Parts: sequence; structure tokens; C-alpha cells
Amino acid sequence: MSARGPILVINPNSTASVTQAIADAVAPFATPTGPAFETVGIAKGPATIASMADAAQAALNVAEVVQARPDASAYVIACFSDPGLELCRSLVAQPVLGIQEAGILAAMGRADLFGIIALGAASVARHRLRIRQMGVESRLVAELPLNNASAHDVGTNDDVFQQTLARGQELKEAGVGAIVLGCAGFSPRRAALQDRLGIAVVDPVQAGAAMALAAVMG
Repeated sequence: MSARGPILVINPNSTASVTQAIADAVAPFATPTGPAFETVGIAKGPATIASMADAAQAALNVAEVVQARPDASAYVIACFSDPGLELCRSLVAQPVLGIQEAGILAAMGRADLFGIIALGAASVARHRLRIRQMGVESRLVAELPLNNASAHDVGTNDDVFQQTLARGQELKEAGVGAIVLGCAGFSPRRAALQDRLGIAVVDPVQAGAAMALAAVMG
């Protein structure tokens, strides 16, 4: 049994089904000798982080959680806007991973060109800021939005799955070799999307969990 503190995976929204989907997504990464994964939601957060205001408030909420859990060996911010990522890195010495950064890095490890599927148009503009900060715009073919789907529906609703599949097919036809799912709520659909599309589909939650585990093992 490991003596390390848990890897704390933080869902900045208040939707319990999304928190559970995140917990299910990271469960396969637990090992007998590694740290446990602990997934928490934030009850006062929005149901879906859909606007800049939501992301700004989420950043402060996430920072509160991080500061309250000094026992954690690493932190994963399980929202594709990476709210509070730089703030949290300034507050603690432990590794802090954001799933947008992790998901994009994982996609670039699988293919030269990648694309992203977002919940809605407002999300695209918000995500673009992080992509510019990462300096990887030249490898992004496009980020295509759904019709303002919720974080819950992208992992559970069959109509939304068909919309997601259609956006994925557009990205594939545009030349991407890997698709990043632009919300933690997509986790339950990753495998089905990859099977149907025939190209790599990256769950950014799992990408963040893998990076956090690598950071604290050894």
C-alpha cells in the first residue's frame, strides 16, 4: 500500500453525474503501489462551465479546494477550461494538471494534427486562449462546437452523441489524426466515439490522470 497522498481530481462544476463519470474514467489508473485517485465536485459551482464568468468563479473555487487539501500528492483540474491552473500552481508545490493542456499534449503524442469538440461556441473562444498560451495553434485543425450541450448530456444523451459523432466526422475529413473531447463530461462516450470514427479520441480526464500519476510515481 502506498504512503503517498491521493491524487485529487477536482470537478469544478456541481453536476454529480459528471463527478461520477470522472471518477469512473480515472479508476483504471489506480495501482496497488501508487497513490489513490480521489474525485471531488464543488457543490457551489455551476452545473456546466459555459461562460467566462463561470470559468473565473470556478478558478477561485478550485483554488479553495487545492489549499484545503495539502495532503494530496497532485491535483487534476477536471474542466476543459483549466480554471485556476496558474493560480493553483502558484499556491502549492505539488503538481497541478489541467485537462485541456493534458488532453492536447496527449493528442499531439498520437498525431501531427488534432481537433477539439466543444460544448458550444462560447467554449471555443475560451479554449483558444489556452491553446495560444501553449503555442500549439499550428497543429490545431479546428475546434467544432456542439449546440450548447451540457456537461451531463455529452456523456448520456443519445441525440448529443450523434451530434458529437457528426462533429468528429467533420474533423476527420478535415485531416485530423486525433480528437480531443472538450469537456470532462464526455468521458463515458470516448470509446464508442473512437470505435465509430476510426481515429484516436482522447479523454482529457484520463490524459490528466496519467500525467499526474507519472509526476508522483518513482
